Amino acid sequence: MLTDITADTPKPLPQWRLSLPNRPLTGLTVLVIEDSRFASEAVRLLCLKSGARIRRADCLRSAARHLRSYRPAVVVIDLGLPDGDGVALIAELHAAELRVPVILAMSGDPDRASEALAAGADGFLPKPVESLAVFQQAILRVLPADTGAMTLRALPDDVIQPDPSGLRDDLAHVAEVLSSAHDTTEIDYIARFLAGVARSAHDPALEAAATALARDYNAGHALATDLARISGMVQDRLSRVAEM
Repeated sequence: MLTDITADTPKPLPQWRLSLPNRPLTGLTVLVIEDSRFASEAVRLLCLKSGARIRRADCLRSAARHLRSYRPAVVVIDLGLPDGDGVALIAELHAAELRVPVILAMSGDPDRASEALAAGADGFLPKPVESLAVFQQAILRVLPADTGAMTLRALPDDVIQPDPSGLRDDLAHVAEVLSSAHDTTEIDYIARFLAGVARSAHDPALEAAATALARDYNAGHALATDLARISGMVQDRLSRVAEM
């Protein structure tokens, strides 16, 4: 009989884990807090293949409403959200009396991993999040022992591919904000949002342009050239996605 090797005293695994070895997250609810439709779709597919239920919030305010209504087993928090920084929510959840069992940070900027872990995250997922094995292991290795999670198991080699409609929605959002943005705070947010989207879409040229915009914004440089270049690139990508 398979046993739970994460506990001090071996005990039989729950029957649902014995019958669903390829869906090790069955019975768990994952709340993903992510403003990118494309990145959210990737996590949805990973949850679907793993057996987990998923709920999505696209900002901190929406996340607060979800967390008041139910207690998920796993919370995946993007660090760059439209109404604040995900690190603050990680710290809040980590300090809560009834702590969420698994808190994972997610970002297209790998340099923010240490910041998220210091705030109380159990792990860090660098974008793009595409590997089923990486996603499952990030959760299984930190699940409390009483959930019956197996740490010794065959790892799937699946790599998911989100539907391009999510990418189209993200690019359209960027184009809309850029066309009417007068508040420089909006420009800073959209630059970071676009860098994450570009990284998830494996588009290094667009990621570099978005990163340059964020860098010039922080340095107080003129942004007109950056904005014009990015607007043209976004429209070009929108045309390509429309043809898919």
